[in-house]
Amino acid sequence: MATHQGNASGGKRGFVLGMLCFVYVLNFLDRQLVSILAKPIQDGLKITDSQLGYVTGFYFALFYCFIAIPVGWLADRSNRVKILSFACGLWSGATVACGLAGSYGQLIAARMAVGIGEAGGVPPSYAIISDTFPREKRGTAMGIFNLGPPFGSALGVAFGASLAAAYDWRVPFYLVGAVGIVTAILVYFLVPEPVRGRFDPAPVSTAAPGPSFGQAIAGFFGNRLLALAALASGAANFITYGLSNFATLLLMREKGMTLDQVAIWYALAVGLGMGTGIFVSGKLIDRFATRNKAAYATIPAASLVLALPFFLGFAAADRWEVALALLFVPLFLNSFFLPATVTFVQCEVDPGARVISGALLLLVMNLVGLGLGPTFVGMASDFFRPEYGAHSLRMAFYALAPMYLIAALLFLWLAKSIKRSAQ
Repeated sequence: MATHQGNASGGKRGFVLGMLCFVYVLNFLDRQLVSILAKPIQDGLKITDSQLGYVTGFYFALFYCFIAIPVGWLADRSNRVKILSFACGLWSGATVACGLAGSYGQLIAARMAVGIGEAGGVPPSYAIISDTFPREKRGTAMGIFNLGPPFGSALGVAFGASLAAAYDWRVPFYLVGAVGIVTAILVYFLVPEPVRGRFDPAPVSTAAPGPSFGQAIAGFFGNRLLALAALASGAANFITYGLSNFATLLLMREKGMTLDQVAIWYALAVGLGMGTGIFVSGKLIDRFATRNKAAYATIPAASLVLALPFFLGFAAADRWEVALALLFVPLFLNSFFLPATVTFVQCEVDPGARVISGALLLLVMNLVGLGLGPTFVGMASDFFRPEYGAHSLRMAFYALAPMYLIAALLFLWLAKSIKRSAQ
């Protein structure tokens, strides 16, 4: 039962990681359903690209980012598994409400509720993993955990698009929400609460009070490396969410892809591309960062530079088959930063402040990335529409491209700072 504190080992570690990863799959699946079903939702509720960008980006991030901070502070001082279970149940119920929305305003309210619930999902999981796996295995564990976004997106595309094509766009919200509620109950009873700091040089007592709310925030943003890691990740996430929240709409509207084709081919591209990229990134971090801590930053920087020309080719291609083949490379490379940054932050902070530190990382990462990325692309598309008409979304993706270089430069700055701090 979740109230029991213990130390997972062997197969139990794998079970815990598998459960947390599945919760993250649902977390991201719920989050991405609106983007995946963008066209039928637009047709049904009569909303513009800008409104779609707001509801998938800013309105969601507004609650998701800021609620995560007090939730993280509370989780560092209480049972993290219980908080994760409650959060999963809350966002799953709100996902059902998204399917019931009859107007744009109701969809906004439901999405905000999803954001409130999901604020308690990822940060507690980061800390549970860090106290379940030793330091030399955390990169791989975080990489496996972060398969949640690609698997969630792929399943959302495959099942969401298929169900929407066969029935109605509301059906996927009902089904995914119901699965999430059952999963929340299973997490509560089956996942053990690990001992804080078990694998750290100086283990902390589970009864010892962590830093105060203000101390935790000041400690995070007062640390140059942590603040810079969060900012660089935010810039990279700006690309990730700006692309993912409008990719299906671009493929369908401008490149001739149908909903049935999205359900098969785009789902495969997301699952294989993002999934293998995140897993490979975790492996690379475990191999190189133990010998050279700057690898936490140089690996993401290199991946973003390599991805840029393929991203531009994806936006320029006229046929969906060519576009999707080119998109596979950015899908593989864009998320290299995620396991690297998360592992770096979790290893740098005190064990008693891991959840709130993860929440503060997500605050910056998602406020910049999730809050502004889709909003920027949606507004850019509407801005370009008078001149470029049906190709306005393509021009919005061109406008997104410079963020690749900005994010890469920020990660190189982080690498230089890490090297200086080690001297």
